[in-house]
Amino acid sequence: MLKKPLAVALILLTFQACSTKTEEEKDETVTDSVALANPAQSELNSDQSSLLQAILGTTAQNPGVIIRGVSFGDPVSKVKATETFEMFEETADHLGYTQETPQLETIDVQYFLTADKDKKVNKISVDVYLNSAEATKQLWNAGKAHFTKSYDAPKEESKILTFSKNAVRVNMEDVSKGKDFGLKFEFFPAGKPVLAAK
Repeated sequence: MLKKPLAVALILLTFQACSTKTEEEKDETVTDSVALANPAQSELNSDQSSLLQAILGTTAQNPGVIIRGVSFGDPVSKVKATETFEMFEETADHLGYTQETPQLETIDVQYFLTADKDKKVNKISVDVYLNSAEATKQLWNAGKAHFTKSYDAPKEESKILTFSKNAVRVNMEDVSKGKDFGLKFEFFPAGKPVLAAK
């Protein structure tokens, strides 16, 4: 008779031992690697002032340069010699270049060309794909400050700022939708029709 209660006690002790956590297991916290509550901003987003400088390139030292060392009227050969981003597209009406940041943000620059045989730059478009609404806001503010200093106060519409000075017009647009974040910059010769396709 003693065997039956002893067997039941051993089975209960075995179950209890299997479900008891050690001290190390009790102190461990389980985190879901996919859903980080607040990722570190420096890991998620670039420094937006530095990103703006990467977008613009070296324009300050060269009067007349619109962006990235290129001006309206420059031939294809000058764009190819000047541009440091990786070329991703070359068509009859434009050249496309791209650069990815360490935070996986993307800058795409397209140089639109005239329809004549000379193929000269007559519009520049920059799409910047960002990781968060905060990064978009910071780049918007950095862009607004830069272009206000360079081109005077903007004309403001819903999600679009337009800057104009001398022979250049710049549009800056927040193109964020849902969880896709980004800005679009467009550079046009002011007062002249743009001949390149969109």
